[in-house]
Amino acid sequence: MEDLWGVAVAVFQVWMFVVVFLIMLPAMFGLSLGVTGVYIQVLVKILEWATLRIQRGRQEESSVTQFYDCVPGIIERAGGSMEEEMGQPRSSRSLVGGEFALSDALYFYKKGLESIVDDQVTQRFSSEELASWNLLTRTNHNFRYISLRLTVIWGLGVFVRYCVLFPLRITLAIIGLSWLVIGTVLVGFLPESSVKNWLSELVHLTCYRICARGLSATIHYHNRENKPQKGGICVANHTTPIDVVILANDGCYAMVGQIHGGLMGVMQRSMVRSCPHVWFERSEMKDRHAVTNRLKAHIAAKTKLPILIFPEGTCINNTSVMMFKKGSFEIGGTIYPVTIKYDPQFGDAFWNSSKYNMVSYLLRMMTSWAIVVNVWYLPPMTIQDGEDAAQFANRVKSAIAQQGGLLDLAWDGGLKRGKVKDSYKEEQQKMYSSIIVGQNSSSTEEQ
Repeated sequence: MEDLWGVAVAVFQVWMFVVVFLIMLPAMFGLSLGVTGVYIQVLVKILEWATLRIQRGRQEESSVTQFYDCVPGIIERAGGSMEEEMGQPRSSRSLVGGEFALSDALYFYKKGLESIVDDQVTQRFSSEELASWNLLTRTNHNFRYISLRLTVIWGLGVFVRYCVLFPLRITLAIIGLSWLVIGTVLVGFLPESSVKNWLSELVHLTCYRICARGLSATIHYHNRENKPQKGGICVANHTTPIDVVILANDGCYAMVGQIHGGLMGVMQRSMVRSCPHVWFERSEMKDRHAVTNRLKAHIAAKTKLPILIFPEGTCINNTSVMMFKKGSFEIGGTIYPVTIKYDPQFGDAFWNSSKYNMVSYLLRMMTSWAIVVNVWYLPPMTIQDGEDAAQFANRVKSAIAQQGGLLDLAWDGGLKRGKVKDSYKEEQQKMYSSIIVGQNSSSTEEQ
C-alpha cells in the first residue's frame, strides 16, 4: 500500500512539474518550447496517411458512390436577381396593365424548393463538412471505410486524447480561470493608476495564454501592424466563445456583454474590478440608446482598452459571415476589423448552442486533437461621407469575409432561433410589384 502511495505521489509531482515549468511558465511569458508545433506536425502526417487509406478504400466502391461523393452541392442555384430570372419569361409574353402570369408563381415555387433542399441559413448552424476523416468518432458520418490500421490508430488517438490530453487540459483550464478570478480581485483593490492598468493587462494576458495552452491552440497572427488600438472598436466574425481567448492571447480587450449568473457571473464581477469591461443588465440590453451611450463613453476615453464586439450576435460555423448588426457601427470612432478562421482538420470549433450547452461544448473541445487558427488584422476603417451605419457594417463584413475566404451572406444570424421578419417578406413583395409596374409602364410607352 505504501509503495502504491509512493508511486501516486511521484506521478503527481511529475505531472505538476510538467504543468508548471513546461507549460504555464513559458505561457506566462509568451514563450513556446516547440512541443505543440511538433505535435501538430505529427498530427498532419498521421491525418495525411489516414486520408490516403480512405481514398484507397473508396476506389473499391461503386462508381455511383464515387459520383455522388464528387458532387460539390445538392443543387445548382441560378445567380441572377428576381428581375433577371422573371423578366425574361414575362418579356416573351404580351402582358398588359400589370397582368399576372402563372410563370411568376413558378419562380417563387422554385426559390421555395431551393430553400427547403439547400437552405443558406440553417446550414450555417451545423458543423462544417470535412474533405476527409480526422480520426474523431464525432465526424465519421460520411467516411464508411475503416481498415484495421486505421482502427488501431483511432484507438491510440482515443487513449491520447482522453487519458493524456484531457486531464492535462482540465488542469490548465482550472489553473487559468482560478488565476483570472484571484488575480483580478487582488488588482481591483489597488487605486486607479497606470500600475493598476499594467497589472490588470498582465493578469488577463497570462490567464488567456494558459487557457489557450489548455486547448493545444496554435495561433497564427497576420499583419500585426493593424492591431486594434486603445479608444477603438475591434469587430470580428464569430465562431465560438473561444474567439475571445484566441484574440486576447495577442492583446487585451474590453469585453461587452450581458451580466450572467453562476460561475460566469463570478468571473464577470471579478474581471470588471480591475478592467473597464462593459457589462449590461438584461433590461439595459433592450434599451438601445443606453447601450450606445455607454459604449460611446468608453471609446471617448482614449486610454481605455479597445472594445471587442462580435456584430453577428451568434456563432456561425466557420464557413460564412452573416449580417452585422449596425449598432456597433453607430457609435463612431475607428473600427478595427479582424478575421478569424479555424482549421477544421484538427477539431470543429463551432459552438452549436442549440445542440450543446457550454459544458458539453468545452468537453468536446478538450477532447479534440487541437485548435489551429489564423487571425488576420485588417487595416482600420472609418465611416465614409454619405454612408450610413448599415452600409458601413456591410463594407466591414465584406472585407472580413474576403480575407478569410468566407461566404459573405446578407442573412441575419438571428434567424437561427427567430422567425423571418416581416420586412424581409415585404422587400420581396416590393421587388415583385416593381417588376409588374415596370412591365406595365413599358407596355404603355410602346402603345
